[in-house]
Amino acid sequence: MQFVLPRVDDFEVTGDGCATAWKKAEWQTLRRVWSGSATYGTRAKAVYSATGIYFLFDCEDRKLACTALKDFGDLYLEDVVEVFLWPDERQPLYFEYEISPLGAELPIVVPNCRGVFHGWLPWHYTGPRQARRATEVRGGPKLSGAAVSGWNAEFFLPFALLQGLGNTPPTPGMSWRGNMYRIDYDQTPESHWAWSPVTGKTFHKPDEFGTLVFG
Repeated sequence: MQFVLPRVDDFEVTGDGCATAWKKAEWQTLRRVWSGSATYGTRAKAVYSATGIYFLFDCEDRKLACTALKDFGDLYLEDVVEVFLWPDERQPLYFEYEISPLGAELPIVVPNCRGVFHGWLPWHYTGPRQARRATEVRGGPKLSGAAVSGWNAEFFLPFALLQGLGNTPPTPGMSWRGNMYRIDYDQTPESHWAWSPVTGKTFHKPDEFGTLVFG
């Protein structure tokens, strides 16, 4: 799997995906993987600027199956979308970002050596090193357990936060490995989606990531 990220000027993250810059990007479809029975449509876009990468997720849904988990919590145990970025394949390190429909976030660097992995939280996570994010819910209130028709997540990951991972910031024509995911807990077992298909029972399969090309 591969797609090209258009280069844009920086813009405000609002959660609604209405910024003009998004018109330059094509939707990427996330497809169901593994078990689970939810058939919700899930898609994402990405663009980049001189200072970082922007992502926009659009998720059909019927229920916000998430509680009031706080930032840096175990967000993957509830409704969530995730992005994994592996800028330099020479390093066993990649970046993971998770965000819930209620706007809680989890940014971590993951050391992964032959499938043995664990996340590390960022240090001095403020100012130009801090992600910017917003979510928007449609068809219902932005509340735990609410009946809805869908939700969006829009976020910006600054290159300053990824410093040390190699190939950062990227230059036009450069490629990173990466993937985009979703987990939904409306039903048991939970349902999973991936942009680049993943085998097994974990998203932490960097050799199966797709390719992001910086245009």
